[in-house]
Amino acid sequence: MKSFSLVGRFAALALCFAVTACASQVKAPDYTAFKAAKPRTILVLPPVNHTPDIKATSGLLSQMTLPLAEGGYYVIPVTLETETFRQNGLSVPDEIIQVPAEKLRTIYGADAVLYTTITDYGSVYHVINSNTVVTASAKLVDLKTGSVLWTGTGTASSAEKNQNSGAGGLIGVLVNAAINQVVDSLTDESFVEAGTAANRLLRVGPPDGLLYGPRSVKYGTD
Repeated sequence: MKSFSLVGRFAALALCFAVTACASQVKAPDYTAFKAAKPRTILVLPPVNHTPDIKATSGLLSQMTLPLAEGGYYVIPVTLETETFRQNGLSVPDEIIQVPAEKLRTIYGADAVLYTTITDYGSVYHVINSNTVVTASAKLVDLKTGSVLWTGTGTASSAEKNQNSGAGGLIGVLVNAAINQVVDSLTDESFVEAGTAANRLLRVGPPDGLLYGPRSVKYGTD
């Protein structure tokens, strides 16, 4: 009876480990619609800004073209896009994202459109540290069918490179935090972190990034 109980415990433990292992694995995105659509040209709409910093939209938008272009896609020039919207009386991201997909496709000739939302952008001072964070999420939508081809998130923080060892005691920590806050403000650290966030958000390739575009030598390998 005891041996049966022991075997039962081992079986239960093994099952527990198996469930935990399965839960820890990240589920791969479903690229079925993405592969069927085969987008070549992407229109990147101005990100909707959910932060107090009025520079967030332009700060991130200006750095979103490069990772997509390097990933093998043709991206509608931001200046052309912005001017076209302006001439049609649209300058606010919240209004621009309401434009029907068919109209976007007709005007720009793009295959897909990227909708982006910024949830963090700027520096926060916490007495003993200063941290600049930029976080954004995005979804790529097929302009022909309206299907969501891909979704992703990206974030970057100055804390990644401003790790403080605590040298100098509490006074040293406070002084260092104050210095970082001033430097971040003077050098627009948010813009720097936005570049990192954009690259992480729009990364191309496995395990969960965008598929390689037709201009990439890796096109069709993912």
